[in-house]
Amino acid sequence: MSARPRANSTRRADQAAAAASVHARTRHEIHTSVSERLGGDGIRYTRSRRALVNVLAETCRPLTVDEIRSEMAAPQSTVYRTLAVLEETGLVHRLTNNTSDFARFELAEDLLGHHHHFACALCGTMIDVTLADKLEADLLRALVRLATRQHFVIDTYQLDIVGACSTCSATDRPLRGKRQRTAAVTPATNSSRNGSGSHV
Repeated sequence: MSARPRANSTRRADQAAAAASVHARTRHEIHTSVSERLGGDGIRYTRSRRALVNVLAETCRPLTVDEIRSEMAAPQSTVYRTLAVLEETGLVHRLTNNTSDFARFELAEDLLGHHHHFACALCGTMIDVTLADKLEADLLRALVRLATRQHFVIDTYQLDIVGACSTCSATDRPLRGKRQRTAAVTPATNSSRNGSGSHV
């Protein structure tokens, strides 16, 4: 099987998840917020900036530059310039971790809503995960207790849960030198955030 049909099926799954969920903010609201924030900084909301924001708003995971390029059908230089402007204004965040050789990009949390990530230690794929309100509140209380003991003040938090994605776990590839643990988790479709991959 070629890589192309797999990419298309992943894109269709992302778009279906985004379309099926009830978003905390609609795409129109996201574009309005981005336009206002750029305008406040004297920056135009150009067609390429709008296209990139749209690509990030429609996915349920952070994307690499190559993934963004394939969705936008734009030259690499345009994608890098557009990302630089949106990053500098705080509208896009760059995510890096030791599970991937490539940086990934997503819209700022104030545009998409608070979430965490599943990060594949084998291929670097990241998937957005939104916790149920009660679970998120319990997590925050636990983090505040831990921070208080260390005389640390929490500004914000976001967890990366590292393991193996469905594609990599199906190939039985071992996690990078780590003992592989399995857990039975059945994530439900998120109903509170734009394009979220999972809701726990």
